Amino acid sequence: MGRTVESGVWLRILRSEATPRHHLLCFPPGGGPATAYRDVAQCFGAGVLVAAVQYPGRQDRLGEAPITDLEALAERIAGEVLKLGMLDGLALFGHSMGATVAFETARRLERKGQPVSTLFVSGRPAPTFVETKQLHLGTDNDLIADLERLAADPAPIQMLRDEPSLAELVLPAVRGDYQAVETYRYTPGAPLAADIAAFVSTEDPTVTPEQADEWRAVTTGTFTRTTFPGGHFYLDEHPAEVAEAVEKQLASS
Repeated sequence: MGRTVESGVWLRILRSEATPRHHLLCFPPGGGPATAYRDVAQCFGAGVLVAAVQYPGRQDRLGEAPITDLEALAERIAGEVLKLGMLDGLALFGHSMGATVAFETARRLERKGQPVSTLFVSGRPAPTFVETKQLHLGTDNDLIADLERLAADPAPIQMLRDEPSLAELVLPAVRGDYQAVETYRYTPGAPLAADIAAFVSTEDPTVTPEQADEWRAVTTGTFTRTTFPGGHFYLDEHPAEVAEAVEKQLASS
């Protein structure tokens, strides 16, 4: 048995496990903290340790500047994972922006000899997709409007309009993450050895099932696509179903 994930500045344990068969490392969506995966984490059964990345610029890392280069962010995260030594049964799960960060992290881990059993990519087109929007250069209202567009319940986002002091705390990380996504350009390279499991939802305005299927081209492993009901943040509405689908995939990897 190898080593295990430990909580620190970058990595946070959401579900501990004394003798994990699988280590699932989750990558938050744009503007999101590690706790975005808290509900999903609690739905896993025995044998799965769930951790999440805490990006700079949010929650207890609020005083740190966001990293606005997606590949630089992945490089830093991969370095933190590699410091732990060889991890058994490591899988990565990323939603939205987190899917692309997880992909770039997986590339770096595999190059350094750390196997990744499965890369779960949720709510995000394949890396070859070029984002043409430039919302990170727009106004705060532009960013808030896009958050409302994607939210399952836009009412909480209204707080950013009603409370300028809250917006001053939250929006720099959001803007930095949008910049990371909107300026990212895929660099061709060797495909992953990891299996890829793409998750997509029926009402997501950011990705179609056909776009999700294009993840198949960046792996020599198996590829599967699972569709869930709901919008972009379907995970918040169906945490148990998401955990079940992940566990099924992990068991077959």
